[in-house]
Amino acid sequence: MARESEDPAMTKASKVKRQRKKKPKENKTRTVHANILYDNAKGEENPNRHYANNEIKTTKYTLLSFLPKNLFEQFHRFANVYFVFIALLNFVPVVNAFQPELALAPVVFILSVTAIKDLWEDYRRHRSDQEINHMDCLVYSRAERRYVEKYWKELRVGDFIRLRCNEILPADVLLLSSSDPDRLCHIETATLDGETNLKQRQVVRNFPQIYTSIDISNISIIECEKPNNDLNRFRGYIIHRSGRRDALYKENLLLRGCTIRNTEEAVGIVIYAGHETKAMLNNNGPRYKRSKLERQMNVDVFWCVIILLVMCLFAAVGHGLWMFQYGDKRPVFDVLSPEGTDLSPIMSAIYLFLTMIIVFQVLIPISLFVSIEIVKICQVYFIHQDMELYDEETDSHLQCRALNITEDLGQMQYIFSDKTGTLTENKMVFRRCTVAGVEYSHDHPVQAHGLQQPHGQCSSPPTSVLIPLCCVLSTDNPSSVLQEKDITPDPQLLDKVNDCSSQMDFMRFHSQPTSQLPSDLADIIDFFIALTICNTVVVSSPNQPRQKVQLTSAASVQSKLLSSSSSLITNRSSNKGCSSLLSSPSAESTLTKLDEEQTPRGLEHAFSPVPPCYDGKGWNLEEGELRYEAESPDEAALVYAARAYKCSLVGRLPDQVTVELPHLGKLSFELLHTLGFDSTRKRMSVVVRHPLTDQITVYTKGADSVIMDLIRPPDTGKRQKKIVNRTQNYLNLYAADGLRTLCIAKKILSKEQYACWLQRHLEAETAIQGREELLFESALRLETNLHLLGATGIEDRLQDGVPETIASLRKAGLQIWVLTGDKQETAVNIAYACKLLDPEEEILTLNADSQEACALLLEESLHYIQIYSSSSPSSHSSSHTAAPFTVHRLGLVIDGRTLAYALDKSLEDKFLAVARSCRSVLCCRSTPLQKSMVVKLVRNKLKVMTLAIGDGANDVSMIQVADVGVGISGQEGMQAVMASDFALPRFRYLQKLLLVHGHWCYSRLANMILYFFYKNAMFVALIFWYQFYCGFSGSAMIDQWYLIFFNLMFSAFPQLITGTLDKDVSAETLQQLPQLYVNGQNSEEYKPYMFWMNMIDAFYQSLVCFFIPYFAYADSDVDLFTWGTPITTLALFTILVHLGIETKTWVTLFFTVALCYNASCPTCYTPSNPYWTMQRLLQDPLFYLLCVITPLVALLPRYTELDTLSTEYTSPLLKYLRPRAMNYICSRCLSCLS
Repeated sequence: MARESEDPAMTKASKVKRQRKKKPKENKTRTVHANILYDNAKGEENPNRHYANNEIKTTKYTLLSFLPKNLFEQFHRFANVYFVFIALLNFVPVVNAFQPELALAPVVFILSVTAIKDLWEDYRRHRSDQEINHMDCLVYSRAERRYVEKYWKELRVGDFIRLRCNEILPADVLLLSSSDPDRLCHIETATLDGETNLKQRQVVRNFPQIYTSIDISNISIIECEKPNNDLNRFRGYIIHRSGRRDALYKENLLLRGCTIRNTEEAVGIVIYAGHETKAMLNNNGPRYKRSKLERQMNVDVFWCVIILLVMCLFAAVGHGLWMFQYGDKRPVFDVLSPEGTDLSPIMSAIYLFLTMIIVFQVLIPISLFVSIEIVKICQVYFIHQDMELYDEETDSHLQCRALNITEDLGQMQYIFSDKTGTLTENKMVFRRCTVAGVEYSHDHPVQAHGLQQPHGQCSSPPTSVLIPLCCVLSTDNPSSVLQEKDITPDPQLLDKVNDCSSQMDFMRFHSQPTSQLPSDLADIIDFFIALTICNTVVVSSPNQPRQKVQLTSAASVQSKLLSSSSSLITNRSSNKGCSSLLSSPSAESTLTKLDEEQTPRGLEHAFSPVPPCYDGKGWNLEEGELRYEAESPDEAALVYAARAYKCSLVGRLPDQVTVELPHLGKLSFELLHTLGFDSTRKRMSVVVRHPLTDQITVYTKGADSVIMDLIRPPDTGKRQKKIVNRTQNYLNLYAADGLRTLCIAKKILSKEQYACWLQRHLEAETAIQGREELLFESALRLETNLHLLGATGIEDRLQDGVPETIASLRKAGLQIWVLTGDKQETAVNIAYACKLLDPEEEILTLNADSQEACALLLEESLHYIQIYSSSSPSSHSSSHTAAPFTVHRLGLVIDGRTLAYALDKSLEDKFLAVARSCRSVLCCRSTPLQKSMVVKLVRNKLKVMTLAIGDGANDVSMIQVADVGVGISGQEGMQAVMASDFALPRFRYLQKLLLVHGHWCYSRLANMILYFFYKNAMFVALIFWYQFYCGFSGSAMIDQWYLIFFNLMFSAFPQLITGTLDKDVSAETLQQLPQLYVNGQNSEEYKPYMFWMNMIDAFYQSLVCFFIPYFAYADSDVDLFTWGTPITTLALFTILVHLGIETKTWVTLFFTVALCYNASCPTCYTPSNPYWTMQRLLQDPLFYLLCVITPLVALLPRYTELDTLSTEYTSPLLKYLRPRAMNYICSRCLSCLS
């Protein structure tokens, strides 16, 4: 019975445990239902009720939370907590030193200024939110059976919305219908990734067309992934009423912030709304980085606190001893306890310790933190105003996206740079190609544009006349990625293309199979077909111009959306290959078609109607104006190259690509699948049904290092083997010439092979968990045993000024590493062209096939470097004080595979030892992840300052890891710019940004920080010396108003001017002598010992400023303030004299304030009386004599040190020129003697 009674309890307990175990497991998918099914239901019955609404709120505060939340944020700064503590301590009667309200004024002022700034910024965000939330959109109402206007904030997940041309998307919407007959919708994603070229989005497969009303019987259920910030991925499937599933891709999703283009109307259902949209999830706000100088400053602030405590402790002990010597006789100045009793010497010392903390509070510079922020903002403003950093061609200038690390620009030690688009123009020009093992050159520029024959004349193909490509220049879309492409066709290849077309034309009329075509000609036509269709280029016709948003309120809101999304960080290049697979016609529908018996197509059905007397050109004015908008310049260059041989891309639909070939007219290729390009697979493939042979053909293009491994082994014949060998030789030649290489291949599938692959691919498409891996494996099964067609060589020119910039940066002591994904030979050639590698230096090349081989290569390299260092006299020491080592005139080249081995934990130290000993490092075939790992390794292991610069999405991770990230606003969108701290139009502007503005910013802030510590310590020391004459009672001979506002007003403003405008060396000199940049690399303006030197100098000057007036007014009848005010004046003179002529107005400011204060405050601070003190002093000749003698005596050691010892205050220019001048003088003397 007992056992039976325990079973229910145990069963219940086990159920509870199982429930607890199941509770943490959250569903990883989202199910979206249409809201129109629940219009009459209660809110709790709507399954979408748990999803976020579309109202956005980017503000930090509310009216009730502003004060406590803002104060809480400000008190995260230790300095603010310290000053509030001091101010509150002054309200305690036993220990107060000043009027409590007066002591509270500075900290209240600082907190108020910061709070007002934060409030204004938050109010601006609130206004922007309100404007966006109250924009209108059309939402379907079941009750009214039509679309009604609603605010964006009223939109919910599951709502059907209608979108119109030029309208901004209010949420992430699944495209269900489009007015476009091809079920397409064109969008512009500039607010997300900065790319202005049009992108196509496709209607969900098998979804019925939606017209004015929505049929409830057609409503489907959508299963998709939960909200995430990946802009380039969307996984899910739609479940139709019939139970059928269709996969959903990113091509079906319209993202919030995008703009509808070239589409009159579209209908979709909201999937993600408000803060769950991909755009908002990516909006991380501004990033905060702490500069190296700020970290050093915080250490010295800590030392100031230690000095303050030591001074207070010394004063407390002195006061206790002073009180102890009186014994039972109490001194007349003794202060009784609050109860009226006498205080013991120990209690008096404790109270005085707290009092002295209040009196000496000026030692901690309260205005330093605010001054630094102001100076940095001013520095950024002047950097923006530098017209030499403005690029007229792109109409863009430098952008500073991180305001708090400007001084880091002057301390860089390592630069990590991308190659394509950063060092080069990223404007691709088709230069060379090899087809079927034969090489054809395209190096001759276009000489004339009038060689084309009039339209309509029939003629034979030309044999010796060069036919130039008609220039296609987008005139109404200046922001398009494509520029003018001039390509001169090779006469021999052009003859072969025309010959092939003529034979195919002959076969068309005689119904002959194309298999009779010679294999070399067949490869040629397939080569150009692959160039034409194996891409994602969007074709715009001249009668359908691209529509732009006019300057309306919508445009202004779009610009706000762009600014609010300025921190969008996309890392699409790091995704798996198949995560970027483009949507294609339904795999299920294609599989159904394959199962049906199809009648063989005759060749005549493969061709469009051909007009009589067709001359094979197919060119007319309208077609010549077709505009191509590509996602990358490489794709554009290949399409233009094919067009130069009259193989033109004339149309692209979701399930069809239309190509025009000479003599054949327009051919329509049925597009079965598109496997998009990505950084993992490094290739792209399209699966089409060939209109000439009705065969299923796979066309693939990609990096030669990948494609050549996928080529079918040439065992069947010598011809294919010969083609592969020749192609590889030509690829090596192209790379040696610095050209970007791509291989073109194809594969023919049988119906059974394709059906088998399609069935497994369909399973991968509809999977949600592990979908990327499944799609990657599916693509890999398709792209094997390829037939090589040829290869291309595309020129990417160097940007102007790149070699000179690299040479100048190298003279400045910067180590430059180039991390690129290009082929090794191409990267090496470009490295020589841009002077990264010197022909006179030896090159260490690391190419390994295994980790053991990599380890052996690194050991041999280290051994060689040791031998080289003992025999080479040209080695020079690194200027990096953190990690001193010797840099040799060696270059290191390493490929991606070897780099992966070298970055292993067991080999990274050896790799770093080799790399840091080389003058130049070139990493080829490196992935985005490898780039970031290299930067992180150098930064963490060597403890050096790093800068990463790039222009594409594949550089984002590298830019974020570095201490300073720089983005180039180039041809690959704005992802790098959005993730960067600084954005430049051109690489060459990096020279002035670092060598000039970086040097100035670092020098100004370093000297300003040291100056603040110096002046505050000097002023506090004056009061400290006075304690020896007042029994360490905490009294001050300086008026409390002067004491409180000295740091906030009298001495802070002059340094703001010098911190913003001071130039120790001119811009021209800094660029002519890059070696001066080493001054910042070695932190020569702010070394740890300089803080202590300034403290010693401050205490000496305070002794002079205190005791000279003390002895001058000795045995006189002046009162306390009449003696203390000259001390204040002399200290201020001494502090400001080195600031130069610009600061004389701030001395006048002190006199003005003092005269007004002394004239209007007869009883401000009883029992002392500051009334008319300054007026009486100005009538005393002794006061003027002290103003001359005291600053000279106080500053004499500093100027003596400057002149004799050349200490840290010496100009870096003099440091650099002095030894060279001496060498020059000695050489001239020797020449005269000889």
